[in-house]
Amino acid sequence: MIKNKGINKSILELVGETPMIQLSTITANLKGSYYAKVEAFNPGHSSKDRIALHIINDAEKKGILKKGATIVETTSGNTGFSLAMISIVKGYKCILAVSDKSSEDKINLLKTMGAEVHICPANVPADDPRSYYEVAKTIHKKTKNSVYINQYFNELNIEAHYRTTGPEIWEQTQGKITHLVVASGTGGTISGTGKYLKEQNPTIKILGVDAFGSVLKKFHETGEFDTNEIKPYKIEGLGKTLIPTATDFDLIDVYEKVSDKDAAFAAREIVKTEGMFCGYTSGAVVQATKQYAAMNFFDKDSFVVLIFPDHGSRYMNKIYSDSWMKEQGFLD
Repeated sequence: MIKNKGINKSILELVGETPMIQLSTITANLKGSYYAKVEAFNPGHSSKDRIALHIINDAEKKGILKKGATIVETTSGNTGFSLAMISIVKGYKCILAVSDKSSEDKINLLKTMGAEVHICPANVPADDPRSYYEVAKTIHKKTKNSVYINQYFNELNIEAHYRTTGPEIWEQTQGKITHLVVASGTGGTISGTGKYLKEQNPTIKILGVDAFGSVLKKFHETGEFDTNEIKPYKIEGLGKTLIPTATDFDLIDVYEKVSDKDAAFAAREIVKTEGMFCGYTSGAVVQATKQYAAMNFFDKDSFVVLIFPDHGSRYMNKIYSDSWMKEQGFLD
């Protein structure tokens, strides 16, 4: 059946049903077969379209959101773009608290989409009044007729992927999937998709991707929130310095950490080998997959799906800029 046959009433009807593309070159030396679920094909160019639309539709059904209301959110950029896009179509005002780790491209995109953007320091504790978490809460409290999306602690984040991404992957792979590799940030994608897939086949392994400087891997392994794990890192939309309740750690089999440098070079390698212009977190997912392969997680019969979260155009002033790469010490 042809997707979106005929005329769509709005851009929002294009959310979801993203393609899966076989990886042939970048994984050529790894055992098994590998496939990318390319979320850049969403109209907002990232997987965050799914959760933003689901949460807003739910709020409308419950009467929480009405025309003329203001949507407030904490974001590293992609969720903000999705919310700004949906706000335009549905007639809401959009105010976003954004980490200063977000690329200049992302911030400019948010402003272009009509969002009011508050840039906040990334390298402060989550409970610091300057953090983007606390700034968003303060804006919500001060803004009449506003709704705080709160993706890190919103169960609808998980539900959106349980209803869409999971079923899509199961159908696209005809149930052959053996492993899912996902970047873990808020945890909605890995938890919702993982929950659906494990209900279909409990032997499917859910492999998380974390960043050096994030607390998720150690918390998953020990149950301890260790602030000594927290260090500055560059990858956007991956890892956390708090424990989001939108992550169901029981569904995740294992976490692997990747470095800023390795993820950046892996993203560039995706472009040069597969012709897919993907973002920083996609590079992190590919790098983690290679590390998992080196630890013998896969064999010749493995059917591995990697979720590529967003588009490379949002990182032109970061990983796709030689000058930025040199500033980080990644390039000589």
